[in-house]
Amino acid sequence: MTESNTPRFTPQGLIRTPEQTAIQLAQNKVVLIDANAGAAKTTTLALRIGEALARKLAPEQILALVFTPEARDVMRQRLLDIGIPYASAARVDVATFEDFSARMLAQSGSGGAERLAQARQLKPYVLHALERVSERYTGQVDYLDIRTHNIALSQFLDIQLTLKATMALDADLEFMELEEAADLLKVPLTDYLTTCEYETMRLGGDEGAEFRGPFDATYDLACMLSQSSENAQALPAYRVVVCDELHDLNEAAFRILNALLARPDCYFVGAGDKDQVIYSKLGASQEFLEHRFARNYPGLKHYPLTYTYRHGPHLAYAMKEFKNKPVESSLPLHTEIRQAHYADADACGEQVVAAIKAWKRDGYPLEGCAILLRDRHQSIAVENALLKAKIGYRTPAMAGYLQRDEILFLRGMVAIALRDLEAVKSLEVRAAIVEALAVFGEVTLSPQRLEMAKREVARTPSLLGDFYTLYIEGDGGNYGSSGTSAMRGVIAAAIDYAAALDPATSAAEALRAICGQMNLEQSAKRIFVRPYEASVVSKSVAGFLAFAEQTGQTLAEFWQTLNAAEAFASRKRDKDYVTLDCAANAKGKEFEHVILPFLEAGEFPNPMFAASEEENLFYVAATRAKVRLTLLSPAEAGQRSAYLARMRLGPTAAAAEQAIARNTEAAQQQSLQQPERYYLSATIHEAQQVKALGARFDWTRKAWYVEPGTDLAPFSRWLRR
Repeated sequence: MTESNTPRFTPQGLIRTPEQTAIQLAQNKVVLIDANAGAAKTTTLALRIGEALARKLAPEQILALVFTPEARDVMRQRLLDIGIPYASAARVDVATFEDFSARMLAQSGSGGAERLAQARQLKPYVLHALERVSERYTGQVDYLDIRTHNIALSQFLDIQLTLKATMALDADLEFMELEEAADLLKVPLTDYLTTCEYETMRLGGDEGAEFRGPFDATYDLACMLSQSSENAQALPAYRVVVCDELHDLNEAAFRILNALLARPDCYFVGAGDKDQVIYSKLGASQEFLEHRFARNYPGLKHYPLTYTYRHGPHLAYAMKEFKNKPVESSLPLHTEIRQAHYADADACGEQVVAAIKAWKRDGYPLEGCAILLRDRHQSIAVENALLKAKIGYRTPAMAGYLQRDEILFLRGMVAIALRDLEAVKSLEVRAAIVEALAVFGEVTLSPQRLEMAKREVARTPSLLGDFYTLYIEGDGGNYGSSGTSAMRGVIAAAIDYAAALDPATSAAEALRAICGQMNLEQSAKRIFVRPYEASVVSKSVAGFLAFAEQTGQTLAEFWQTLNAAEAFASRKRDKDYVTLDCAANAKGKEFEHVILPFLEAGEFPNPMFAASEEENLFYVAATRAKVRLTLLSPAEAGQRSAYLARMRLGPTAAAAEQAIARNTEAAQQQSLQQPERYYLSATIHEAQQVKALGARFDWTRKAWYVEPGTDLAPFSRWLRR
């Protein structure tokens, strides 16, 4: 692309900014786009692809890499949105790193492995690896702690994912002592040994891997490319490679990119926002954007994408102050930033409900509203407030509090006290309650016995009262960890205590006694590997006890309340619901209205995490908002999160109002001088109206518009003036 510095590709329905045009024409081998949240990164990468096609590059020589299937679908759609013909767009290779890696492995002759996407599919292999560890190392090494319940297996898979994403297993560990290798990798010894056995089993086939779980294809390809430069030469000879969401890049994916870029005639454009690096446990780091690319490619060039098209100047300028970086918005939109305060957790939940009701009164649909939490334990007060107000909600990635292991354990104890597990209608939840009793009782049943207990009790709820006698007392305990015998007595005593309770006993009093007998906080610290997870469980239990106290109900009454709440929360809804999730799960998404509760010291930021990652998480959460952002913090100013003051909402408001006036005037002048399109002020709840009248949607600016020559009379109420 050295023949001309004039764009050859003219996008359809998009007025490019000078920043976008500069990136479209960039000619350096490696170009990094430093983008803000909502800055049309994907659209800009699509422009680069359009320019390559306009300069006669074959579509098959272009590769677009992303990290999720959702991002893949968005990239494919953007190619069409900007006017690339479907026949050409369909020939561009758009893939996730994982799918691309699987395809490359297949072409190399090692791709016949079965792909297992779900943790439940991997469970038999993890259990087999644990069995091998038990056979080989019991009595041979100290501190061996083999647990086979779902929490332990999930933690193992998380640790293994971190090791693979960071390529930590690529370290030279061959001549190290086992304990020394585990210490170097910063993982528990049992998890290190299980990883070794698991990988030996997974890669034991004569023709490559026997099976692959999530991210394994990316890891296997990165390993293969590191073994020999000849393997890199076998990759397709792409001329242009683009990558979206570079802030999610990890070591394994970086090695794949380096192999692709090793060809001298391959050009790369990647877009990311270093302030959205929040997946450090998956190997993401701002080191890639700030240093690693520069070390490998000294001639690279950085281009900015300063403007956000997600929200208006009020939020843009608040984030400019918070992150101390250039952020602009060219939208003539007043994104409201509202604040409210609360005295305690219950009052915070009530403020959430008040914010939702105000949103609905203003004519907006509930589906556009999202409540984003720092930690999942905070959802108890929020969910209870939503239930009380009869506001439907969904928890897409975060389980509702009634389905969390620590609460399932307490529900199981109440069910034993009342001899009424049958009131729990879901067989799946009944089975989960049985497992929670075993987990928090720290009695590690053999996998076969645990599955039998779950299956039989789920089908015959009356068996729960005999849970200890039938399934724990009679188990051989071959998989038990040290201390199992002592914990058998503890869980047996707690079950006996629960079984003797009067249904008229105060629910709060009974639950506190059970927690005290079980020493649940210490149990959480033993069960959960990471201190953060244990702390969340402890806070979750405390919140549940506070809820029981607040109701003032007996055990029987509280049991009815819990089951009614579960029935309401589990309803399938197509409309009239809000989204409730953790902020980390919202990255890459956007909502009309975002509510951020519990903005208080010690909660957000969380002191157990690095300050930079906490700042990034808050930035991600706040920038999901398009029309309104509601910030909820303590009534006592000294208890509020320091992040609120850093946004400088007061001082930035005047500048934001001026920017809106400026943006409105610019839009009017553009319509007069170059009426390529007429933008409308339609809100989300008016979208179907303007669409039915013939309006189109500008995906870059997130606004509806009509083409010149269209009769404007039907759109008069939405024309920006």
